[in-house]
Amino acid sequence: MDNFYIDNPELKFHLTHPLMKKIVALKERNFADKEQFDYAPIDFEDAMDSYDKVLEIVGDICANIIAPNAESVDAEGPELKDGGVVYAKGTQENLDALVKAGLMGITLPRKYAGLNFPIVPYTMAADIVSRADASFVNVWGLQDCAETIHEFADEDQKMRYLSRVSAGETMAMDLTEPDAGSDLQAVQLKATFNEKDGKWYLNGVKRFITNGDGHISLVLARSEPGTSDGRGLSMFIYDKNNGGVTVRRIEHKLGIIGSPTCELVFKNAPAELVGQRKLGLIKYVMALMNGARLGIAAQSVGIAEAAYREGLNYAKERQQFGKPIIKFPAVYEMLSKMKAKLDGARTLLYETARFVDVYKAYMHLAEERELSKEEKEELKHYQKLADIYTPLAKGLSSEVCNSLAYDSLQIHGGSGFMKDYPIERIYRDARITSIYEGTTQLQVVAAIRGVTTGGYLKQIREYEAEEIKPELHTYRRILIQMTEEYEEAVNKVVSVNDNEYIDFHARRLVEMAGNIVMGYLLLLDTNRDSSYWKSLEVFVKTSRPENHARAEMIRYSNINDLGRFKQE
Repeated sequence: MDNFYIDNPELKFHLTHPLMKKIVALKERNFADKEQFDYAPIDFEDAMDSYDKVLEIVGDICANIIAPNAESVDAEGPELKDGGVVYAKGTQENLDALVKAGLMGITLPRKYAGLNFPIVPYTMAADIVSRADASFVNVWGLQDCAETIHEFADEDQKMRYLSRVSAGETMAMDLTEPDAGSDLQAVQLKATFNEKDGKWYLNGVKRFITNGDGHISLVLARSEPGTSDGRGLSMFIYDKNNGGVTVRRIEHKLGIIGSPTCELVFKNAPAELVGQRKLGLIKYVMALMNGARLGIAAQSVGIAEAAYREGLNYAKERQQFGKPIIKFPAVYEMLSKMKAKLDGARTLLYETARFVDVYKAYMHLAEERELSKEEKEELKHYQKLADIYTPLAKGLSSEVCNSLAYDSLQIHGGSGFMKDYPIERIYRDARITSIYEGTTQLQVVAAIRGVTTGGYLKQIREYEAEEIKPELHTYRRILIQMTEEYEEAVNKVVSVNDNEYIDFHARRLVEMAGNIVMGYLLLLDTNRDSSYWKSLEVFVKTSRPENHARAEMIRYSNINDLGRFKQE
């Protein structure tokens, strides 16, 4: 029987990263739950075994239910009926299988009927599900919205809603509107407090809402009359059981067709305030979006995995001029670069997930007791890393995803353009990853802070200082040279002291930093497991000239270049 976890040893490799000991210790609080819950682990080895076994279940369901349903789901799509969404038959089968297996509420504490897993194994589950069907992860994977409720809602709300998510109810985050896409400060959906019954009511329209007819939604709305910016926005929980929301339309999309993208009309829809008024965008949506961006990074890696495998299998089977096309340099070079990019994106994804795990564990621990000075410093350290790595992971992995889907279809030739092969669907599904939850351009805007503040450089120096085997020193020397070139480019751009000039070169600088970070992570992966050697070599040798070209563009540019590139 096929299994999408077992046949991908890279996942278990990242699951067993040395930092997992710290993550599990923080998450399990000295394994205190073992006295209350019979499924709670008793020690580190038991916890790791639980993650492994659950991921094996995910891999089995993905290989034998979700992946076989992917083509029919893409053909059928969701249906609008009586103001609500009816999933495609295969989508509902997928959801039923994962709910029956207890794979909802994966990261939630056990007192809310969750599994209390760290972000790392949950991200791996999303990676696997995305490989099987990228559209379905947008239904199942939105359970990570529950983390926002867990972090900011009161205990009564947590008890009422989180257990429902663990039981299998789906979620949505209702943020964007017809006139408020990336600029969420422009949100106009009105939230009005009724003094008579002490309840909030929502009125207005939301657009492009993924899984918009979910059971439980987090809604960004304007609670402060007379305001027009982010300070007038608050976050609300909307419960579908209470009515008041109609799905006006399901968007007709290029890809991820199985995932319903909805336009919603709110008419006196009752809702509950989350946390404090006025912090909806400033605090809660930022936390929600960071989780969503990590989720899209996982989706991107999963799609990239599917694209690579389709290209590899086709190249082995397709005969031309008396031999399989994988024997031709033009094809095997393409495949080797695809594998190196895939491994680079995946190692960046899980490094980011580990940083998020540590800081969030400390954040929740701080709600239970006073943190020590050392713990506070660690929380701050890992939060800073998570803040600069999340946009980097989302931005770069989504671009890798699109690149691999493009190359895989190219390997298929004319056959790839036909619906007879899965790569046609994969290619369409890949395109959205660099657009939603913040385009690549917006990820660069967020990530450039890691460049200008020296955050990436500081972490790169830490990677550089790691002990490695003597035979890997050559690759480290190349990465050191790339780092020196990067540092010179950063200094050149920052010294101009012009924000527009920094923005002009931001993507070049972020991509340079990303290539060096992924290069070092692959170096450290190879130090642990020699099977990564080929990907390390290919990645470093191809990214070096790419970075050099970016550095040359910066070296020979000046402030006057802005005028030459502007379009009237």
